[in-house]
Amino acid sequence: MSKGKVLVAMSGGIDSSVCAMLLHEEGYEVIGVTMKTWDYASSGGNNKKTTGCCSLDDINDARILAVNYGFYHMIIDIREEFGDYIIDNFVSEYTAGRTPNPCVLCNTHIKWDALLRRADQLGCEFIATGHYANVREENGRYVISKGKDENKDQSYVLWGLSQKALARTKFPLGKFTKPEIRKMALDRGHEDLAKKSESYEICFVPDNDYRGFLKRKVSGLEEQVKGGDLIDMQGNVLGQHEGYPFYTIGQRKGLGIATGEPLYVIRINPEDNTVVLGQKEDLNRKTMTVRRPNFIKYDKLPEQEEILTKVRYKDSGMMSRAVVNDSGEIEVDFYEDVKGIAPGQSAVFYEGKDLLGGGFITR
Repeated sequence: MSKGKVLVAMSGGIDSSVCAMLLHEEGYEVIGVTMKTWDYASSGGNNKKTTGCCSLDDINDARILAVNYGFYHMIIDIREEFGDYIIDNFVSEYTAGRTPNPCVLCNTHIKWDALLRRADQLGCEFIATGHYANVREENGRYVISKGKDENKDQSYVLWGLSQKALARTKFPLGKFTKPEIRKMALDRGHEDLAKKSESYEICFVPDNDYRGFLKRKVSGLEEQVKGGDLIDMQGNVLGQHEGYPFYTIGQRKGLGIATGEPLYVIRINPEDNTVVLGQKEDLNRKTMTVRRPNFIKYDKLPEQEEILTKVRYKDSGMMSRAVVNDSGEIEVDFYEDVKGIAPGQSAVFYEGKDLLGGGFITR
């Protein structure tokens, strides 16, 4: 007897493929869907085969797997909605001197909305993805917790999801490690799938050259922003930069100057077109402000809560105290120095393994 219908996001990679297999074996009526988000060839890149986060081969792999397991597979084109929101935000954040989090925005505003809309049209009670995370219902709320595999845990990019979305979401891979998932693929006769490599690039910048992407997207950008000053912490001019959007907090290489000691990007100032350089220790900070928070485990941040705060995906996190100010932003005070806090990135809060919520670092 079927456990219900579930719409599974399938990229053609090992994680989403095993996700679909597991749900099929558990007795769900699976419908696979591959989302075409971005046509990279049209942006002037060199990889002509790449379409969105999935190559044509990946799309075919997803379809073949669905056929072999006897469930329906479809491709949906969300390039327009993806481009209007994610690409525009990506460009505007860099030109504002910030470092964006496109995966967080895509999950929150594009992928889950697209999946839920199609799920409703197809009569699916649930949606599922191959993220390494867990979700459970507790005290009337849906709570995300870290996946079993700490090296693969993806709860960091899920902080923006709504309770309504989480109520219908399944994460079958959350209770497994990556090696276990690879073995599952092998045990089911999918040797090529088990050997597939993983991509860590932004899906619409598969050559990992975000600077080139910005130059192609914004006509004349390089001419508009290059030639500003590289300055030290005291305001002394050290040289000229290539354009402030092409630098990130903590960057050490490619600064174009030689001072006899390593220098790092400490701050980016679009208002006066300067990039501030300093020593490694100048990257240390103990405070930050977080805007547009979304709360997961509770409907608000517990007062004076001592929490683990992560400021980047691979960050192990640092203990801190966080309070919501009168403007609705979260003021975070770390117990120890944190290196390389970058405006535009996500700050994500944890209580043990449970995701409390997150927001965007503003300063």
